[in-house]
Amino acid sequence: MSVSDVDRRDALLAEARSRQASVAFLQMGDPSLSLELTRLADSGVSSITLVGVNLGPLAPAHSWLRRIAAHWWRERAGERPVVTVATRLVTSLSSVDDVLLDLKPITGSEPGLTSAARKDVTGHARQVLICRGPRCTAAGSEDTMRALILAMMEAGLGDDDVLVTHTGCQFPCNRAPVVSVQPDDVWYGAVDPAAAAMIVHDHLVAGSPVESHRLPR
Repeated sequence: MSVSDVDRRDALLAEARSRQASVAFLQMGDPSLSLELTRLADSGVSSITLVGVNLGPLAPAHSWLRRIAAHWWRERAGERPVVTVATRLVTSLSSVDDVLLDLKPITGSEPGLTSAARKDVTGHARQVLICRGPRCTAAGSEDTMRALILAMMEAGLGDDDVLVTHTGCQFPCNRAPVVSVQPDDVWYGAVDPAAAAMIVHDHLVAGSPVESHRLPR
């Protein structure tokens, strides 16, 4: 479900293999949920059970799993398998069996992908780009992301103030984890959780870049 779960691909694949299952990602990972549903349907599978997994922080709501699956089901050309979805998310791999006890079928009547609240670009003044490339991820960018978002919440900053975006490699990999702030054109390196909180309070709130972690441009 969450961006962080992409980093746990190996553990998820191992659990899936033990259950003769497969893995798909709602965001930032391949295969996507839609592509995996298509592969399974094209292979002749008549029934699919989806279990949402959230092992990391700040995943989208469980309802998005049903929305994406229902959108695929409505758009599917040809034979459509029966798709059921667990009503709760797995928050540890040891809880999969418990979660599988309560399933609800996709009917096609679920809400679509669009929403009146999501039609306009937010009014943000800045966009914070958090690198989730392989080296930044290995260096702890998940903890960076968590600390930055929690500090923003404490400071009362939302999407209409600062838009936080996960990215692929931003290239100064030796300075991982890397964070950049636009349109200020300020780049930061070695952004651990403490530095992330400083960036929020000093740069995003007070308008003064954190020179101790700033990278030359």
